[in-house]
Formats: sequence, C-alpha cells, structure tokens
Amino acid sequence: MADLNMSEKVEWPARAVVTAGMPYGNKPLHFGHIGGVFVPADCFARFLRDRIGAENVRFVSGTDCFGSPINEGYRKAVEAGTCDGSIADYVMANHEVQKSTLEDYQISLDIYEGSGIGHAGDVHQTVTDGFIRVLHDNGHLQLSSTLQFFDTQANTFLNGRQVHGRCPVAGCKSENAYADECDLGHQYEPADLISPVSSITGTVPEMRPVENWYFDLPAFRDYLDASAEAMEADPEIRAIVPQTVKEFLVPPIIFVKNEAYDDYLALADQLPPHVFRPAEKGKQSFELEFDTIEDRDAARPVLTGAGIRLRTGKALVPFRITGNIEWGVRAPEMEGVEGLTVWCWPESLWAPISFTIAANDARGLPRGAWRDFWCADDACVYQFIGQDNLYFYGVAQPAMWEALKPLDILTGEATETPLRQTTLVANHHMLFGKTKASSSGKVKPPTGEQLLEHYTVEQLRAHFLALGLDQKSVGFSPKPFDPDEKKRDDPRVADPVLKEGALLTNVFNRLARSCFYEAQKNFDGCMPLGAVSPDVVARVAQVLQTYEATMHRVELHSIMSQMDEFIRYANKCWTDGITAAQKLGDDAETAAQQAAAAAARRQVLVDSFYLLRVAALLMHPVVPRGCETICDYLSFDFADFFSWNYDFEGMEELCSAMEIDEGAHRIQPLPPRFDFFRKHESQYK
Repeated sequence: MADLNMSEKVEWPARAVVTAGMPYGNKPLHFGHIGGVFVPADCFARFLRDRIGAENVRFVSGTDCFGSPINEGYRKAVEAGTCDGSIADYVMANHEVQKSTLEDYQISLDIYEGSGIGHAGDVHQTVTDGFIRVLHDNGHLQLSSTLQFFDTQANTFLNGRQVHGRCPVAGCKSENAYADECDLGHQYEPADLISPVSSITGTVPEMRPVENWYFDLPAFRDYLDASAEAMEADPEIRAIVPQTVKEFLVPPIIFVKNEAYDDYLALADQLPPHVFRPAEKGKQSFELEFDTIEDRDAARPVLTGAGIRLRTGKALVPFRITGNIEWGVRAPEMEGVEGLTVWCWPESLWAPISFTIAANDARGLPRGAWRDFWCADDACVYQFIGQDNLYFYGVAQPAMWEALKPLDILTGEATETPLRQTTLVANHHMLFGKTKASSSGKVKPPTGEQLLEHYTVEQLRAHFLALGLDQKSVGFSPKPFDPDEKKRDDPRVADPVLKEGALLTNVFNRLARSCFYEAQKNFDGCMPLGAVSPDVVARVAQVLQTYEATMHRVELHSIMSQMDEFIRYANKCWTDGITAAQKLGDDAETAAQQAAAAAARRQVLVDSFYLLRVAALLMHPVVPRGCETICDYLSFDFADFFSWNYDFEGMEELCSAMEIDEGAHRIQPLPPRFDFFRKHESQYK
C-alpha cells in the first residue's frame, strides 16, 4: 500500500465472526435495535469482508425465540385477539417481520434464523446439550433448590416477565423490575424483588421451591478481575466495558437505611462475619460487607425478620442456567434431573456459535469448520451489543468460556484450541430525543419501517453511524416524529437526521456524476488511464491508513467525519481542476496550448476517477447500495473493486493489460440527472 507508515499499520485476523445481538421474538424492530446495534455491526462486517475476504467473515444473528418477554407477549396477544395460533406461530410471525426490516436496511447477515427456527434451531439444541454437559463435567454447575414466584389464583409458576416490582439493587431507580432482572440490567434473587405483583391476575404471588442448575460464577472472581484490568489497559476496548464489569466484581454488600442503625446494633452479633461501614457524607444508608454470597444471603432473613428494610448491591451471584418454563430449549438430563428448559440468557450467549455452524453448513463446509472462527489463534469474534447487556456478555460469558477449558463443547474431549474470548463492542443508549428507546416504555419509538416512510436507508445508515454511540448516549431526533407539532411543521427547522445524508445526495453524487458525464462528453465514454498526481496519491495513502486504524478501534463516528472531509476534498479537486483546465482551453491560442489544456482535463479526470474509486471503497460499509452502483457503472467486478489487496497508486491495477495499452477503460453510459444517492420522495419539493 502506497507510502503507509508501517509502524502504525494494524493487524487483522485471518477469519472473523461479527455478531449483532438477538432481538426477542415478540415485536418488530425499533430504531434502537437497527441504529444502535445492527447498522454498526453491518458496517464493520462489510468492512471486514472487503479487508480480509468475504469467505473469511461470518456475520450472524437471529431471533431470540425463548424467554419470558415472549411468553408474556404471546399471552397478551391471545387475550387481545391478535393471535390465534401457537406460541411458535407467534414467534415465527415476528421473526419474519424482523427479517424483512433488516433486509430493508441492507443488513448483510450470513444467517438470520433463530434459537428455535429452522436448521439453526436444530443445531442450537445440539450445541446447548454439549455446552451444559461440559460445564457440568468440569464441576462448574450446581443443582440448587430456589424459590420461584407462583400465582395461586392462576395456579401456575410465573416466568420472569410475568412478575413486576421495584429493583432491589441499591442505587437503582428502576420501577420496571421483573423476577430476577430489572430493565437496567441489574441481577438479583427473586426473593429480593420489592412489591412483586403477578401480571396475570394482579395478585401478590407466593414463593415456592424449584430445582435448577446454576453456574458457579463467583468462583471466577479472580479471573474476571484480571480480565477487567487487561481491558482497562487496552486503548481499543471501550471504557464502558471494563467499567461495567468491575461494578459486579465487588464484595457482597447489604445496604440499610441510617434510621435502622439501632435495630441493626441489637442483632449485629447474630449475623455472619461482616464489616460495618457508616454512611458516607450525603448517603442515606450504611453498608454491611460480607465475605461470601452465602453469608450475605444468610444475613437477609435475620435483618428482615427484625423489620429492617434492606437492599443488596451488585455482586457475583450464581448464574442461572435452567428454568421451569415449557417454551424453551431443552436442557439435558443430568443426575436424574429432567424436564427442565434453558433460561434464554445463557443459551443466547452461545447461540452465535450455533448460527455460525448453521451458516457453514449452508456453504457445505465440514461441521468442525466453526472452530476456525471461534477457537483458532488467528481468528476473532466481534460482538456488537448494547450497554444494558454487559453483565451477560462481559461477566457471565467470559467466565463460562473459561470454565469450559480444556474440553470441546461438541466432542466433550480435551482440546488444545478451546473457545477464545470475544471482543465486545458495546454501544451506549440511543435515545429517542432525550428518552431511552424502549418498546415497553410510555413513549413508543418509531419502528424501522415507519422511519423508511420519511428517509432513505442511506440517509439513516449514515446518520446512525455518525451519532458516536461508542462514546456516550446520544439522542435520535427525526423531525417527522418530533412531539412538538410546531417544530415538526416549520420548514425553517432543520432535520438533524439529514445532516449526513447531504454529503451523499449533494457532494458524493456531484463527484460521481461529474466524472461519468465528463468521460461521456469528452473521452468517448471511457475512463482515461494514467499516472495519478503524486499529491493525490499521498493524500489517499494517508486517508487509507487513518481509516483503517479508526476501523480497528471501531470508532464509526470518526469514520463518518473522515469520509466527510475526504469526499469534500475529492469534490474540490474535481471542481478546481476542471475549472482550471477549462480556463486553459478558453485561453488557448496555439495547438500546443490546446494540447496542454486537453492534457490538464485528462489529468483531472484520471485523478477524480481514482478519488471516486477510493471514496466508494471506504463508503461501501456505510452505504453499500450506492457504492455498488458506482462500481457497476464503472464496469468493475465487485470482488475486485471492493478489496484492499492493491497498492492504490492508480486505476490500472483494476484494468486488463489491453486496456492499459490503450490507455482507457470503457464504462457504462450514465443516464441524464442520475442519482447514485437519492433523497426520499417526501423530501423533493
């Protein structure tokens, strides 16, 4: 690659998997799903295909077919009369809607099936059996009898989303908490839920014992500590990842209101060994720190029995693997325990492995080929997730992956290449205006399909990527959905969503059309070949290097800033160059002067087509369809054109020897007033 500073050149894996969460199969996708996870993941996956070869990349996701949100959504749909089929029919209908939306947004997944759908569902059952058995064989699963909510009026155990209350974790303000998890991602024991109510009958449920398998997550505290420190030291890991992980790597603590201090003193000697810490200045609670979760849990009934209200802090607790809900992936029978299903969160963590196997099966590859992507030293798995899910991906998953060693999850035999830890690409919240986007919230965010009634896919993709969710939570404020009717209808109020789209519909379009129309008008419909101006080659070398380093950090908003600057530079090169060449022609009086003017015009087009080629390559992950249209009209093969395996010193490297000898490459004629990047029909006046 021309003039790259090799000391700054980054290294890429030989093979890569990109994952993009798993939406629950109980609803369509809103803009937070699409813009917060799927578009960034798609951009990165497309870049990797261009960079290391499409055959070396797997971009996988699917519908999360199981879990309490789906059971509850199905129950409500049946009650409302909007669904008269089975729960499997309900999930499949939502899956098809999700899949259609992702296709509309040009999300280039290698597979989008589901944890209980099609061939991927069958594979997932096999992977689940192997995964759980290996954890059990390695001694990291514990069979525990715990209490689960039971609705006596409906005579049924309640799944997680059928119980509502307030989060018991100290400092959490969530009023939307479920059986063992609140909407902010905090985990706790069901017995700790404050003011539980059954969503089926509205009654207060009882707690009844059930047996389930739990993963011994607290046993991996030291491993997770070391992992968090390593992530903190890695400048390419987003700070929110180790920050969130470390929140759970603290001793078990109980928080008690200051006014209960005397009551606590009266029974302090009845509690397991602990450390008392008075309330910090301005705080309303003092702390009781215990050595183990078991000691903390033994202290709770002593305190509550004396009428003392308490809250627990974040800490590592055993991670539930199985549940007692019929709709779910079957858990293997072990130690005579049967009839259990797997809690949706654990199995969703290894579902991308199932999807990778299913995608490889579709390609006719050997079943073991998945290990080349998930286990090999020269491979990497990039997981795009929302910050709410960091407990699962950043705490539970790394510990489980470590617990599998040294066994293979499918053969159960020792292996020198067990699962490798993944790279987490965590985005902050995408807000709807100033509110967190949530389909279950009071303010309903627009769905992906609703947005496409006002914007093109290219406009939305460019805007989503420019928001900078890797740095902080950012508001998405589409003007057509502004709750203020006056602003919505005021033509003087700009639509922030169109800011990046203007680069496409105005500047990028102008560059591409100018090149094609000039070639048609003055160069017999051909792209002239020749040496690119040295200053242009140098600028491209610098842009390629900066772009690649930025993509290695997955700073996609910076990519958009860089491309804005580069495309405007390329357009200026055209405008200034053709203006100067035309002036030379206008002023030419001799044959020599006319030849110089023609040579200048040719050089401008050589430089501009070269800049267009680079701009299309670098924008391909962002707005693929328009860039592929440019490639098509240039009459190049997609695989060649969208590849980094060139020196980038000119256009000859894409052309045949005969074309180089003739000094020209024939391109497709461009229709008049053609747009590679169009505005939405509603935006034309």
